[in-house]
Amino acid sequence: MSQLETKPFDQLIHNANIATMAGDSDYGIIENAAIGINDGKISYLGSAQNNFKAQQILDAEGQWLLPGLIDCHTHLIYGGNRANEFEMRLNGADYEEIAKAGGGIVSSVKATRAASEQELFESAAMRLEALIAEGVTSIEIKSGYGLDLETELKMLRVAKKLGGHYPIRVVPTLLGAHALPPEYKDNSDGYIDLVCNDMIPAVAQEKLADCVDVFCENIGFNYAQTEKVFQTAKAHGLKVKLHAEQLSDQNGAALVAQYNGLSADHLEYLSQDSIAQMAKAGTIATLLPGAFYFLRETKLPPIQALRDAGVPIAIATDHNPGTSPCLSILLMMNMACTLFKMTPLEALQATTINAAKALGLANEIGSIEVGKKAELTLWDIEHPNQLSYQFGSNPLTKIIR
Repeated sequence: MSQLETKPFDQLIHNANIATMAGDSDYGIIENAAIGINDGKISYLGSAQNNFKAQQILDAEGQWLLPGLIDCHTHLIYGGNRANEFEMRLNGADYEEIAKAGGGIVSSVKATRAASEQELFESAAMRLEALIAEGVTSIEIKSGYGLDLETELKMLRVAKKLGGHYPIRVVPTLLGAHALPPEYKDNSDGYIDLVCNDMIPAVAQEKLADCVDVFCENIGFNYAQTEKVFQTAKAHGLKVKLHAEQLSDQNGAALVAQYNGLSADHLEYLSQDSIAQMAKAGTIATLLPGAFYFLRETKLPPIQALRDAGVPIAIATDHNPGTSPCLSILLMMNMACTLFKMTPLEALQATTINAAKALGLANEIGSIEVGKKAELTLWDIEHPNQLSYQFGSNPLTKIIR
């Protein structure tokens, strides 16, 4: 206590009920507690003391203090929208008809290529503000709607710029291998060469991304092409993750685990063998209930098998213009419970500590512990389970960074 008596905190938060999210089996609740912050990190966690001093003091008034929420899988930057495709699909149009009408990912690629860097920044900023308003303090943002060197770099520069203009941690990811651009029709190997020989080296040189992602699927890129991208990413010091097993089992989750990938995402068609590989490697399962809902999927991810194997589960908005135009992390928590039958505790773990693991940042954020970054949210709720229970409202009262 002597050190606490002699050195005041930069900030003291007291009279708070805290869900630390530091435990595996509960919310890590500490009632009527205090947090001391110095140099942007948590330096004290426990009961309040009369001799505490601080430059700034916040009375939480009995509200709930939680880690900042983390949206660990988004495609936040793109031009245009695809509401017309949504209407066409509901009026009976199939994939081929939509594609012939200029729809699908080609539509987003065309609009994103045509947009200026400032236009992309302004449209993405409005989406980012909506997520911040729900307590998101860290977000992953992928490229992938450029599909050429110039536009992929442009998207990643916008992601970096967003992180510099808003009080949020932005983790950029290169998703050059998202789809096949029109100019490489029937030449997927040639396009993968472009990703490996041009995009990844340029991104690494400019330090525009922390990770590299691939859409490994029967309508995306195959196992061998995905592995080539992973090998190139690793050679340039970049981490890997994967869109895997969304529409079919391509054994992609096992592949990303073999490369010590941060996460495998979607996972509706995940096999037991891949689950075992993920558990062994510590690869996180990131589930995306927004896409599951929007596409009216019926094949559920193997939630119980992931639990049984001890694979941590994260959830995210997967915000994108085609299959998950959602800007509510709180709604995703509710959907994880209602659609995937996760518990409110699991849903909150999935957007805090497990989402931090999916970004490789669990040593810094995702739970309230001494030594971690003070990225905190204050909620006017009666219990943390209320965040998954209630949808269509926002009980956030303050973000502390």
